[in-house]
Amino acid sequence: MSEPGEKLRWGILGTGKIARIIAQALRTSWCGELVAVGSRDRERAEAFAAQLAEPLPHGAPRAHAAPRAHAAPRALDYLGVVEDPGVELVYVATHHPLHREWAIRAADAGKSVLCEKPIGMSRADAVEIVEAARRNDVFLMEAFAYRCHPQTRRLVELLRSGRIGDVRMVDAVFGYDAGPSPSNYLLVRDLGGGSILDVGCYTTSMAHLVAAAAAGVPVVETVEVAAAGSIGPTGVDHSTGATLVFEGGLLARVACSIQANLQSSVRVFGSEGWIEVPSPWLPGRLGREAPIRVVRWDAPPETIEVAAGVDVYGVEVDAVSQLVRDGARSPAVLPWEESVANMTTLDRWRSAIGLR
Repeated sequence: MSEPGEKLRWGILGTGKIARIIAQALRTSWCGELVAVGSRDRERAEAFAAQLAEPLPHGAPRAHAAPRAHAAPRALDYLGVVEDPGVELVYVATHHPLHREWAIRAADAGKSVLCEKPIGMSRADAVEIVEAARRNDVFLMEAFAYRCHPQTRRLVELLRSGRIGDVRMVDAVFGYDAGPSPSNYLLVRDLGGGSILDVGCYTTSMAHLVAAAAAGVPVVETVEVAAAGSIGPTGVDHSTGATLVFEGGLLARVACSIQANLQSSVRVFGSEGWIEVPSPWLPGRLGREAPIRVVRWDAPPETIEVAAGVDVYGVEVDAVSQLVRDGARSPAVLPWEESVANMTTLDRWRSAIGLR
């Protein structure tokens, strides 16, 4: 293990888009570094690692971000990364159906785990992963980057302070057009495709966060989910919307799509006003400020700019690395119980539109 003050050593399972984004974020992290990557295809792993040894498009990384810039991180298969004694945290960035197996294997190897969203394919998967982290006494977090961003923290503060009175309803939307190609993994059922598992999980995650903040408790469960949706010829959901009822009565309206560019935003309505977050899922992307708009019935509209200084994924890798260094297990920004509760809601949503 690294000595206190040294960078946390990361290993990445997978070489897809999100794995590359996190790898680049680690290039400029002050407290995390990439030491191993893995793929079922050795050529992909080696190409991925070699690419990281080259300067970034906008210039060479800072020296402290790439102490081994003269050499690529080791290219290993999944098991090699999990068993690598130099790896302290395993980032599971595989396709959804492999999350359960590799998150559990990493935890059983004594590694901290950051598992890409959704944490599993079902509530049962989430429960097994959490139990593996608990019995091995290791850090585990589901990789919703927005949860680590100060914009989200500010939103929670506003809700808890009663800025808009009693919170009564939340609208959360996330949708984009991924294209019609049947080879796109988002349209492949066996790879866990579909809009609910890809981006709908964000909307329900935000709804759970708002419900918990409004109630002043760590986690609130849904008690009812009603939904309708469009299922494509490959058996995955293209677009869908749902109404969620939480314990305590909070109502949430959520919508997602992988076939339509939706106005991806969040609005929270209270007894004395409402709050809008125009860019909730990738706040301040590329370091820009992230605005929150507050409208009270008795005052002029207010825009609160929340600056992070770095890209949202840079915020995530730094936050996760620091959490591990601080000895966290179930982090307050996204407790284990909430990941399980969110997967329960996703199960209900998928079932309500005819998916099993």
